[in-house]
Amino acid sequence: MKLSRQFTVFGSAVFCVVIFSLYLMLDRGHFDHPKSPRREGTFPKGQLLILQEKIDHLERLLAENNEIISNIRDSVINLSESVKDGQKNSEAINFSQGSLSELFPSTSVLLAVDSEDCFFALKSGSHSSGVQMLDVYNILPFDNPDGGVWKQGFDITYNEDEWDSEPLQVFVVPHSHNDPGWLKTFDDYFRDQTQHILNNMVIKLQEDNRRKFIWSEISYFSKWWDGIDSQKRDAVKRLIKDGQFEIVTGGWVMADEASSHYFAVIDQLIEGHQWLEKNLGVKPKSGWAVDPFGHSPTMAYLLKRAGFSNMLIQRVHYSIKKHFATQKTLEFFWRQNWDLGSSTDILCHMMPFYSYDIPHTCGPDPKICCQFDFKRLPGGRVSCPWRVPPEAIHAGNVQHRAWIILDQYRKKSKLFRTKVLLAPLGDDFRYTESSEWDQQYQNYQKLFDYMNSRPEWHVKAQFGTLSDYFEALRKESNLGEKSSNSLFPVLSGDFFTYADRDHHYWSGYFTSRPFYKHLDRVLESYIRSRGFIFHFLFLLSPRKYSRIIFNPQTCDNCFDSIFELTSICLSVWCMSIFVREGAVKRRLFHSIMNLKKVIIDSAHLLIVKDKTAYSYDAATPFLKMDDVQSSQDSLPHKTVIRLTLQPR
Repeated sequence: MKLSRQFTVFGSAVFCVVIFSLYLMLDRGHFDHPKSPRREGTFPKGQLLILQEKIDHLERLLAENNEIISNIRDSVINLSESVKDGQKNSEAINFSQGSLSELFPSTSVLLAVDSEDCFFALKSGSHSSGVQMLDVYNILPFDNPDGGVWKQGFDITYNEDEWDSEPLQVFVVPHSHNDPGWLKTFDDYFRDQTQHILNNMVIKLQEDNRRKFIWSEISYFSKWWDGIDSQKRDAVKRLIKDGQFEIVTGGWVMADEASSHYFAVIDQLIEGHQWLEKNLGVKPKSGWAVDPFGHSPTMAYLLKRAGFSNMLIQRVHYSIKKHFATQKTLEFFWRQNWDLGSSTDILCHMMPFYSYDIPHTCGPDPKICCQFDFKRLPGGRVSCPWRVPPEAIHAGNVQHRAWIILDQYRKKSKLFRTKVLLAPLGDDFRYTESSEWDQQYQNYQKLFDYMNSRPEWHVKAQFGTLSDYFEALRKESNLGEKSSNSLFPVLSGDFFTYADRDHHYWSGYFTSRPFYKHLDRVLESYIRSRGFIFHFLFLLSPRKYSRIIFNPQTCDNCFDSIFELTSICLSVWCMSIFVREGAVKRRLFHSIMNLKKVIIDSAHLLIVKDKTAYSYDAATPFLKMDDVQSSQDSLPHKTVIRLTLQPR
C-alpha cells in the first residue's frame, strides 16, 4: 500500500537522522581537544561524565525512535486490516498502540470520505479484469495474413451435430444508420432519405407483427416527429410498446468517442434521452455504436451510469477482432480500469467482421452474405461486387438458399460462447424505398419459415431488436442483470487506434480541421455557461424576464440549432471529412453569437437591483463579453476596458 510505504520511509528517515546525530556528537567529542598531551584514552573525569550523559541521551532517543516506528507499524497493520474488513470511513480505524495525532501533534484528524463525494475511493479489492487491452496490444503482431474468404480472419469449420442438444437462435436485426451530415447536409439527408425511411417504417412494421426495426439518431427522429400527425405518432408508440420498434442508445447522434469532449457526449445523450422521455415515454437500455472510429471506455461508463445494461461496438482494429475471435471473447463485460469492484461492468458485443453492412454481418464469407442483401436483386441500382447476385426466394429454391445462409450463421456462431447469434441487416441510409422493405422482409421471412419448419436443422431464426438479442443471450448464459460472474470475460481498456485493413489507421481526424474543433469547443463552453447563468436567472427572477431573454424570435431558435450543430460536429464523419465548410462555419458562429446574447442579458438582469426597472434592448446591450469576434473566419480579440475619470 502507498500509505504503508510512506510510513516506512518516514521511520527510516528518523532512524538515519538519529544515527547521524550520534556520529556528529562523537566526532565533535574527538576533536574538542586535539592538542591535549594526555594519551592512551585518559580524560578528565568531568569530560567523561559529560560524554556518558550524551550517550545516555542518545540511547533514550533511540528508544523513543523505536517506539515511534513500532507505533507506525501497528498503525499500518490496523489500517490494512480495516480496509480488508470493508470499513467505509477512517473513523473506524483503531490505532491500538498510539495514533498519528500523538506522533505528529500538528497533523489534523483524518476526515471521513463521504460516499456521495467519491464513490469509487471507498471500494476495496484489486483489479482483476480477465482481458487487459494493454497486454493484448503488446502480444499482437498486427500483421495481416490472408485468411481465406474471411480475409482478415481464418477458416471456420463445425460439426453438423453441434446443435442437436441445443438449437441455434438467430436474431436478424434490421437497421439503418443515418449520419447527421456526411456527403450531404443534415437537411438534405432528411429531405431525400431519412423521412422516407421513417414513414415507411410505420407502414411496413404494421403489416406483420413479426417484423422488427431499430433506430439510433434522435436528431433525425425528432425532426421527423415534429412533421407527422397524431395518427402516425400513436402508431409509433404502439410499435414501441409491442416490441417491434426500438430506440437504441438514444443520443442526438452516434457520437464520436475520440476527439469529442466528454461534456459534449453527455450533453447530446441528455438531449436525446429527455426528448424520448417527453415525447415517447421510453428510456433506451441498449447501446448501438457501429460507426465511431474506435471505441472508448468512457462511453461504456457513461452508458452504464445512464442505466444501460448492454452495448454493441463495431469499428475495432481487425487484428484485435481476429484475436478475440480465436479466444471467443467477442462478448465481454467492459469494466473501467480504476474500478476495483464490478459496478461499472456493462455487457458488450463486438461485431467480428469488416463492416456493419449486410455482406459482412451474416457470416465470414461476404460473397455469400451479399447474395442475401435483397436490395441488390438484379434490375436494381446496386449490385454485389463479387458478381454473384441475390435470388428472390420461392418454393423452388428456398431449401437450397436457406441451407446456404444457415451455414454462414453456424460458422459465425463458432466465434462466440453461446448458441445465440446476432445478424444485423442494414447499412447507411437503408430502407429508403418501400420496395426495399418488401424485398428484405418478405424474402427473409420465407427463409425463416422454412428453417424453423425443419427440426433436424436445429435452428430458430427470426427478426429481432437489439434488446431481444441481449435478453436471449442473458437467458442462455443464466446471467442476471447485476451478475458478471459468468462465462463472459471481464475486459478493461480501449480500442484505439482503429484500422479496417492493412495499415489504414483512422487517426487523421484526431488532429484534422483544428479551426472547427476549436470553434466547437468554444461553443460547448458557452453552452455550459449559458446553462448555469440562465438557470440562476430562472430561479431568482420572474419567468417573464426569462421568456424575454430566451425568445425564439430574438434568439434565432438558438438552442435547437446549437444542439443540432454541436451534435453533428460530434458525428465522426463531420469531424473527419466531407464537411460543408461554409455552412458549418456560419452556423457555429451564429450559435456562439446567440449564446453570448443570452449570457449578457441574463447577467444584466441578475445584477439589476430593481427587476421591474429592467428594460430589454437587444440592440444596445449593457454588458460586453471578454472577447469579440467579427466573423466566422476571423480570430477573436480581447475586449479592452479603458478606465477614465468619467463614469461609463
